[in-house]
Amino acid sequence: MDMHSPFRMVNTTAELVENLVAREGTAGHGYCAGAIAREADSFARKAVDFADAVHHLSLLHGHVPGVIDHAATRIADNAARDWVVRAVDGFSRERLYLNAIVVAAGPLPSTSGQDQVTTIVAQQCRALDMLAQSDRRGCAIGAAMALVLDWEAIRAILNIGAARLGIEPRESQLPSAQETYAVLDILEQDHPIGRAVQFGASQLLGQHRGVWDLLQARSQVRAVSAE
Repeated sequence: MDMHSPFRMVNTTAELVENLVAREGTAGHGYCAGAIAREADSFARKAVDFADAVHHLSLLHGHVPGVIDHAATRIADNAARDWVVRAVDGFSRERLYLNAIVVAAGPLPSTSGQDQVTTIVAQQCRALDMLAQSDRRGCAIGAAMALVLDWEAIRAILNIGAARLGIEPRESQLPSAQETYAVLDILEQDHPIGRAVQFGASQLLGQHRGVWDLLQARSQVRAVSAE
């Protein structure tokens, strides 16, 4: 690996997941990078594009039970139990915050091809539910941890749009990245679940990238239609 690469050599599952989130997560997506950097022309500052984003994020993660709730029923490792309890409670608060933003943002923007989009998002939701309910040890917690880790970038986008809508950003109660990686280190010492954790994490992040790809395409379609 190039010594100047932003992704360092890794050995542990925690390091591998950290690299996955950096490389394949929301923060690394071209549509989201400008928003996270608080650029003036990012979609988070455009009413229609932001409304589209929060509506689709709500479709993916605004329902109960969600990824972390499902994963909690599949996690038997004592080392992860406290993390899971905090993640479930923390994400329930994130749903309330997301739902408040959705209401304030207004209706889902009218965009050509909505029927196909609805089908795609429904398929993504089913894929996430299956992933979080996998019986393969490590897969569910990999997905849950990837969601918590990637939510930090998503939350940064939500906060920008929320402030524009007059909603006071709430402090996240989710476990921190440092706490999450520490639990992964403990789990790896007890059980060889690294591959399953990486699979669960990569699949969750892949679904997120799919949503951002979709939202970017919809923004472009609306821009062309407005010309």
